[in-house]
This record gives sequence, C-alpha cells and structure tokens, in this order.
Amino acid sequence: MALKTIFAGALASLCLVAATPAMAGANDPQAPLAYAPISYDATSETIALTGRDMTIEQLVRIARHGAKVSLTAEARKRSADAYGLLLQAAAEGVSVYWFNRGAGAQRETVIFSGDPTTPENTALLKARQLASFARGEGSSYGPEVAREDIVRAMMAIRANAMSYEAASPQLTQMLVDMINAGITPVVGSAGTLGEGDLAQLADIGRAMVGKGYVYYKGKRMAAAEALGAAGLKPLEPFGADDAALVSTNAYFTAQTALLVADTENLLNWMDIDTAMALLGMNSSVSPLSMPVQSNRPFPWLNWDARRVLDMVKGSYLLDADPKRIIQDPESLRATTQRTGSAWQSWADVRDSVLIAMNSSDHNPAVRPGLKPTDSWELATPQMMKFYVKGGKLSGGQGGYIFSNANWDPYPLSNQVEGLTIAIANMGLVLTQRIERFTNPFFTVIRPADVMTPEQVSALPFAGGYLPADIWIEITGLINPVVPQGQPIVMTVEDLQAETRLKVARARQAVDLTTHLLAQDIITSTNWMEVRKAQDPARQFGTVPTAALAGLRTAMPLGNANGRGYSVSRAVVDYIQATPATRFLSGGAPMPATMPLPVAQKH
Repeated sequence: MALKTIFAGALASLCLVAATPAMAGANDPQAPLAYAPISYDATSETIALTGRDMTIEQLVRIARHGAKVSLTAEARKRSADAYGLLLQAAAEGVSVYWFNRGAGAQRETVIFSGDPTTPENTALLKARQLASFARGEGSSYGPEVAREDIVRAMMAIRANAMSYEAASPQLTQMLVDMINAGITPVVGSAGTLGEGDLAQLADIGRAMVGKGYVYYKGKRMAAAEALGAAGLKPLEPFGADDAALVSTNAYFTAQTALLVADTENLLNWMDIDTAMALLGMNSSVSPLSMPVQSNRPFPWLNWDARRVLDMVKGSYLLDADPKRIIQDPESLRATTQRTGSAWQSWADVRDSVLIAMNSSDHNPAVRPGLKPTDSWELATPQMMKFYVKGGKLSGGQGGYIFSNANWDPYPLSNQVEGLTIAIANMGLVLTQRIERFTNPFFTVIRPADVMTPEQVSALPFAGGYLPADIWIEITGLINPVVPQGQPIVMTVEDLQAETRLKVARARQAVDLTTHLLAQDIITSTNWMEVRKAQDPARQFGTVPTAALAGLRTAMPLGNANGRGYSVSRAVVDYIQATPATRFLSGGAPMPATMPLPVAQKH
C-alpha cells in the first residue's frame, strides 16, 4: 500500500536504531547508519551533577542540546571514598565480587590476593583492566543506536550515578570529559538482557581507551583520532573500573527518561487537542464539570478534566445553544478519563526514572562509613565477612561491600509497559473521534452548510486510510514482553528483563500516537473553522485560540499540499518541535506525587 511507504518514510527519523542490511557489530567501520546528531546549542551551560537531584529537564539539556557537566565536590568525595574502600577491602582480604574475585560464573575465582597497590598487583590490574576495556566485555550487537541523544543521556546518567561506585578518579573524569567534548561513542542497540546494560556501556569503555568508533563534530571516526583531536589522552583504567562503568541499567534508564520528556509533550498537546475537538464538535462540557468529577475522585482524571475545562473557559461552549446536543460520542465524552489515566502512568514512570537516575544500580554495593551497629544484620557473622575495617588505602574509613541484585530493573520495567498500554488506550480515542466528525448525527451540520466550496476546499485533509493504518500498528505494541528466565552463564544468570524491547515499544507507541494526534488536530482545527463560519462572533478561549494560530503556520488554509498526507507530517514536526507549554499557563497544579528521593549518604 502506498500509505505504508509514506508513513514508513515519515517515521524513519524517529526509529530507535539505524536499519542496517546485516546485524553488524557496533564498531564495524563499514556499518551504514542513518545517524541523528543533536544540536549543540547549549554548550555554554554547565550542569552540576550531585548524584542526588538530576532532573529530566537537565538530562534533556545535556543529551539533546550539548550542555556540559561537572561533578560537585561532594560527588567526587563520595566516589573517592568508595574507591578507597574497594582498595582497602582487597588489602584486608575481604572477597569483593568483580575485583579480587571474578564475575558471573567466575565469582569464586581468585583474581589476586592482598594489597592491590603492590607493584605486582598493580601491573596485573592495569593489564587486566586495559584488556577488558579494549575488547569491550559482553560486546554489543548491531544495528547501531542511531540517535546521539540516547548515548549522551546514557553517559550523563552514568556519570551522575557512578559517584556512588568505586570508580577510579581517572575513569570518572574521562566520562565527564567525553560528554563535554562532544565525543559520542558508537553503541550497539542489542546484546543486553535488561539485567544490567553491560554491552552498551562496554562500547563507551572501549572508546575511552581509544578503541572502536565515535562521533565527533558530526563525523564518524576512530575513537583514538577523536580523543586526540579533543586533547584527551586514552584512559588508563585501574581497580574495578570495568565493573564501575558497565554494571548499570543506564541504557534503559536513559531511553526511559527521554521517553518521559517526549510523552509529557504528547500529553500536553493531547489536552490542547481535546479542547479544540470539543470546540469543533460544539460539545456539552458537563462531563468536565466539578459536580460530575467529584462523584469519581481519581486525582489525575479530575485534574485533566479541570485542565481541559479551563482551556475552553470564555468560549462559546459555555453560551446557550439550542442546537447543541445533550451528549457527545464516548470518544469525546470520555477523553479525559483516558488521557488522565495516561498522565497517571506517565507520573509513575517519571517518579521511578528519577530514582533510577539518582541512585546506584551497581553490583557490588560499596558503602563507606557504615558500621556494624548501624543495622542489626550488619553485626552478624555472615555480614561481617564483608566488613572493611579501614586503613591507609581508605583514609582510615571502614564500611561494607555487598554483592546484590540492584541491577534488576523493576518496578520501572513494569511501569514502562504500563505506559505503553495507557498510551494505546488513549490513542483509541483519537482514531474513533476522527470518524465521528464525519457524521452529522453528532456534528448536526456539514461544512458545506456554512462554508463556500472554496472555503471547504481550503481546509487541510485528514482521515482516510492513514488513522486506521496507524492505529493497527499501535495495537501490535500493547502485548507485554513475555517474562524470560533462560539459565545462562552456568545458570547463575537466570532472569532476563528485556528492557530494550519494552522501552522500544513504548517509544514507538508515543511516536505513532503523535502521528495519530496530528490527524485529529487537523480534524479539530478544521471544525473550529467551520464553527467560526457558522457564527463569526464565537470565541474559543485563550489556549485553543493561540494553539490554532500556531498550528496554522504548519498547515495554512488553502495550502497546495493540504490535500495530501504531507500536511500530517508538517503537523507532527510542529508539535514535536514546539513544546505545548508555550500555549499553557496557570491552571491547577498536577496531583501530588512522591518527591525526588535523597540517595544514601556515604
């Protein structure tokens, strides 16, 4: 079908990964890409990373606009304390996973004994770490991540949360330097099971030591060349730097954080479009009113209804009209229930991703400063096996180092799938109400009843096959990814979350719904023109009036291309590039949600 070709082209720039003829590795110099670089228009900004309070807005500035980062003195001290405790633990003979003991199936294998800073152990660790970084442990698989913002977001999140890990000072500094220099490693999209994105972070580590490929100043080049051009020396890793860098879900967390930002804009535009659709249908606003909403006190549903009602305040919908029907179709009457529910799912994801961005998902957990008296279990013989008394390598500070399962990405993994389902249930509203506007049973009048043929023909085109085509594609995304438990690595690693599949579905649902929303916006604004022609004295309210004026720049009346689907693409581009908040001001605050947590202090 020709529409499939049109729509596939429209979505090409939105895809998570580049389409490649073969599943090439992330560092194949011949791998073709359709790379989407960011706009480095915020390089004069520097965002201080504390490890505690990075916001999604700050992450977007770093990931999509090139803002630079710095680590606060507190964050550097916290990391230095963890690093010192790691070294001291080995010197005291404490078994530390992924340091003086192996990882995974090699967890009981002794890598070295005693003080890691002796000449013999230092040479061993430097060689092992450099080899690990150079080959990229758990190498990723193609196709390559085609969006620079995803990789930069991953790097920023890791730099923020790595302040809790036992990373060497040079590792932490290299990550910061690469972000600030605009060196973005080539990263493979696959090869992670969602229980720690080791493969994707290993691609970043490979670039740090001058191996593999990166993007620098818009060009794909060897990592060593880019580091040299930026005045950076390749990293000389030490200690447990490979573990400190790669043991994280930062690939999933980064995509989810950007998903939250994009979904918020979609939902804001959805609310504006709902107000415009009500105005286009000459609707009854009684479902939005306070008495109705108070009968069913779901906070997010009540908030969304109040928000849309406030948008049409001062409009003709609050005037008497004997021709206004008593009840709209469900796809208009129940919109705020569906959108309010999507907002609630969005808030759940937002709150959890903020925790993930500002805490440690690393194994092992390194906790300098803890004492056996801090919690009853810490003084037991079993837990004392992981106690570090403290000495010269830790500056006299003691603490604990524990093996753990903090890399398991729940509940965020469940919540992302829930958001996909909520977005799909909201999208159903759009595809249905587009069709309801073709039925005079609901609209009462036809455009030709109040407009000249020339005026009717000047309206942009919406509807036809495209909304149904988009909707069918969305429905294929809502079945959850089947839970997996493949017992791999000597059956040690027997759970898989497959978060890369879950977040990819969620992002695709948001992208497709944006295209569906564009079709409904065209319909809604067309019918606002019809209602204006029906009675030129009619008012539409401040927000819908301003949004209509803005949207007309993307779909002017009488546009020669207005009869084809190109106008839908123009609306998509407009709403993705134009924050809906430009037209929104005031209104009731969002329902209260849990505050950003303060992660543990060391």
